[in-house]
Amino acid sequence: MTQTQSQAQTAARSAAAVAHLRPAFHIRPPRGYLNDPNGPIEVGDDVHLYFQSRPTLDLQMPVEWGHATSPDYVRWTLHRPAMAPQPGGPDTDGCWSGNTVLDDNRVRAFYSGNVEGRPYQSVLTAVSDDGGMTFGPARQVVPDPEQALMFRDPFVWRENDTWWLAVGAGFADRGASIALYRSADLEHWTYEGPLAELPRGIAAGEDTGAAWECPQVLTLDGRRIAVVASWSPERGPAEVLSFDVDVRVTPQRVDHGTNFYAASALRDSRFGPLLFGWLTEGRDRLGWTDDWAGVISLPRVVHLGPDGSLRSTPVPTVDTLRAGPGSPADGVSTGPQCEIAVPEGPGQVILHFGDQERLVVELDTDTVTIDRTHASLDNHAHGGRMQVIEAFDPTSGGPAARIFLDGSVLEIFTSSGRVLSTRVYPTTPPPWRIEATANAQYWRLAS
Repeated sequence: MTQTQSQAQTAARSAAAVAHLRPAFHIRPPRGYLNDPNGPIEVGDDVHLYFQSRPTLDLQMPVEWGHATSPDYVRWTLHRPAMAPQPGGPDTDGCWSGNTVLDDNRVRAFYSGNVEGRPYQSVLTAVSDDGGMTFGPARQVVPDPEQALMFRDPFVWRENDTWWLAVGAGFADRGASIALYRSADLEHWTYEGPLAELPRGIAAGEDTGAAWECPQVLTLDGRRIAVVASWSPERGPAEVLSFDVDVRVTPQRVDHGTNFYAASALRDSRFGPLLFGWLTEGRDRLGWTDDWAGVISLPRVVHLGPDGSLRSTPVPTVDTLRAGPGSPADGVSTGPQCEIAVPEGPGQVILHFGDQERLVVELDTDTVTIDRTHASLDNHAHGGRMQVIEAFDPTSGGPAARIFLDGSVLEIFTSSGRVLSTRVYPTTPPPWRIEATANAQYWRLAS
């Protein structure tokens, strides 16, 4: 056997050893690195979603806009990248985050163009004349700021016959900020001042950030709700927060798990306002032993809770992934794709991956807790516990908790609209065993 053949067999064995960790019904490219979702938009009968991606795990490679389409928000077709950096252009070192809008039946993207050595990522626009499959040359639409800690990630929407553009920013003397512009034609923009600002501090136990990435603006119950990603130069990404921009800024956490960031909104869809997010890895960089990293969350229909916080339910069409009728979950032997629904608490669901690996989901009177302490023997996998309070609403008509497992992805939606997203990396391949309260139901999910 040659050295090349031996290396190929070793790589094949390594890939087989982690095959159960690959998400199957969450969006990800077949290989390479994925991060922020960008610009979800409905065009005809299909929804298009773009995302920052690289064809390899080399994080020095400039990002492009990967592209997927779906007729139902759960079954996705991957396409060639819709946008790539233009050598010598305003995005020569990366097409960064932004969104898309329909402009006279054309899909127009607004995004951040990265050029190494420049202090900011310029706000660019590019037009697609083929229904969102590819985008033409980019041009800058608003000037770079003179002084800022950060300035990037435009979000454009139409309201009251006016186009609005929000850009994430941060300033040493003013704190985190959303810069706001207006336009009548998507070509000429006028600065209106900050849509919202907040000096860095702690709110509800969360770092509000030195700057806000990926600002999204939704209209819910007649209120303008901003969704931002808290960021600082020394710590990088923190949490996704939401708040009403027309009252005193009081940020609240959007996802109560450990691995949700860079939310991307669709203001109007067939299901109402939606949110996607980047599910980060939940493991050390040295643990990326396969050829892919990064995944997009399930799309979430969002609404406001009684306290003004952003609440979520999974997009209704996720039910079509169920393979057959439900069955009692307790004692089931399962593969890496499944749903477990607990109609009411209190109760417990334990996923036994192996003799020494297990994941525990605890439903108490008012809380849901995920315990990853013993979920993986891989030293690079992150562990620990996460918890959300005020988890249940018996009047919602839904189960107390819906647990979605897709390889290494775990997303839990509670009846009050709370969500916990995290990642798990059991070294033991399936079949796995479920231990659950007697009323819990189980479905295998088709990939």
